Amino acid sequence: MDELVDERIVPGTSLRVTAVSVGASLLGNPPRPDGTPAETAEALARAMFASPLAMIDTSNNYTQGRSETVLGSAVRRDGLPAGKAIVTKVDADPETGALDRDRVWRSFEESIARLGLERLPLLHLHDPYTIEFEEAFAPGGAIQGLMELRDQGLAGALGIAAGPVSLMRRYAESGAFDVLLTHNRYTLVDRRGEELIDLAAERDMGVFNAAPFGGGLLAGRSETYAYTQAGPELLAWVARARELCERWGIPLHAAALRFSLRHPGIASTIVGVGRPERLAQLEELQATTIPDEFWPALAALGTPPSTLED
Repeated sequence: MDELVDERIVPGTSLRVTAVSVGASLLGNPPRPDGTPAETAEALARAMFASPLAMIDTSNNYTQGRSETVLGSAVRRDGLPAGKAIVTKVDADPETGALDRDRVWRSFEESIARLGLERLPLLHLHDPYTIEFEEAFAPGGAIQGLMELRDQGLAGALGIAAGPVSLMRRYAESGAFDVLLTHNRYTLVDRRGEELIDLAAERDMGVFNAAPFGGGLLAGRSETYAYTQAGPELLAWVARARELCERWGIPLHAAALRFSLRHPGIASTIVGVGRPERLAQLEELQATTIPDEFWPALAALGTPPSTLED
């Protein structure tokens, strides 16, 4: 079976996914002048629904709620296709930064209203940067809200989705979550997320690895990595990696995708998609043959000078 659409169950959940999942963080951008999603967004949502990739990953705050709105319009129009799942995240209040029990419930209710769904197979706590860790677990905190949603059958499993490894480790070690979603921390140019993947394996947690292209740098579409301008040392390392790939006849972004896919501890790799044709390109990248001997040659380039500190 094609590795890209080879289905598997995410550890810690009953959610069935494919090796690659669709990221919808760009869905709904750019909007119409009145702030509503443009027709191009509707076309992208239809392509996501028609794709063989089993899961679509979104969030309450992606494109100011338009991502969920567009997906919900597709659900109401066409129904959610068999074997397809939509996963979203609860976010802090965009104005006050509040992320307590009540905000978790409001975020969830906003999301299901937009999506046209009654329950979610997986619900993540997203970027809890506006609160302290202890605050999240205190009575009336975000974790209480998540637990209530799961206990009432409105969320099938709970996940923690954030960036900094030290923060992710604390949440993962708490025992409150079934899944973790790491981004920009397990790529060709940053390997620090491997400790989270190992931790998840010890705890029978599922792992989603997002942004295997680092937000554009490894796809050749920008010079930014993890939302930040890449420094000259990192750009030089990527240039050497690209030259190596050219000698092997391998596109750099194919190597970047395969780097994530080949890790046995990653249940699914989330790739953000901004245009319908990107979905077809993903299949082409996955089909690229990469010999085992390529990876030691890549390792010989040395440790990449990532721009991230945690």
